[in-house]
Amino acid sequence: MLNILVCIKQVIDPEMPSSAFSINTSSKKVEEPDGIPPVINGFCENAVEAALRIKDVSDANITILSIGNKFVTEVMKKPLSMGADELILIEGPEFENLDPLSTVNVLRAAIQKLGSFDLILCGRQASDWDNALVPLGLSEMLDFPCITIGQKIEIVDQGLIVQRTLSNGYEIVESSLPALVTVTNELGDPRYPNLKGIMAASRKIPTIWNSKDLDLDLETLIPKLKLIDLKIPITDKQCEIIEGGDDEETGRNLALKLREAKLI
Repeated sequence: MLNILVCIKQVIDPEMPSSAFSINTSSKKVEEPDGIPPVINGFCENAVEAALRIKDVSDANITILSIGNKFVTEVMKKPLSMGADELILIEGPEFENLDPLSTVNVLRAAIQKLGSFDLILCGRQASDWDNALVPLGLSEMLDFPCITIGQKIEIVDQGLIVQRTLSNGYEIVESSLPALVTVTNELGDPRYPNLKGIMAASRKIPTIWNSKDLDLDLETLIPKLKLIDLKIPITDKQCEIIEGGDDEETGRNLALKLREAKLI
C-alpha cells in the first residue's frame, strides 16, 4: 500500500469582499472577518485531489495533516468527505505565529511520530502569505527529493513521474520514492464531496495533537523572521467623465487625456 501524506492549511477566504478585510496594526495580524468562515487553501485542495487521483487507480492510504489554531472542524474535514482516510490537526496558540522554518520543524516532528510515508503532497503556496517555502524546507529536512508545481502525478514501479508546469508549457521529470511534490491548480478542479463521502466524514473524528504530544522544544517555534509592518495599500480612486459633442469627439478627447497621462 502507498502511504500518502497531504499537508494543508486553513486560511481566510480569499474570495471574501475587500470591505471585510482588515488589519490590526498593533498586533500586525489580519483580523478574522465576522460571519465569513475560513477555507482550506486552494492549492492545498489541489494537492488533496492529486492524492485522490492516485488512490483512484492504486492501493493507497491518504493522511491529511495541518498546523494552526482555532480550526473550524467542518472546514478541515472537507478532505475526508472527498475521500481521504485520516485527519490530524496540530492545534494550539503556540502555533499561531510560526514562520516557514518553525512550521517545517513542527511538520517534521509530526511525520516522525506518524511513521514513514512514500509520498508527501503540498500546495505550491498558501493564499495568505504566498511564501512557498515550507515544502522546500520540509523536503530538505526529510532528505526527500522535491518536485515543484506539479500538474500531473503518476506512480510507476518504485517511483513517480510528474508533469511540471512551466511558463511556456510543461516538462516531465521522474523521481524515486519517497518524494515530496508541490501541486498547482493546473492539475484541475478538486472533486466535490458526494453524500456518501459527507456521511462517512461526519463519523470520523480528527486526531488532535499539541506541542507536548510531539515533544516539541518550544524554542524551535520562535520565529526567526520578524514582521516589521503590515498594512493595506492606500489607493486613490478618481473618476473623470470625458465629454464631447458626439462619440467621435469624445473618443478624441479620451485619447488626448491618455496621451497627457503618458498611457499611450
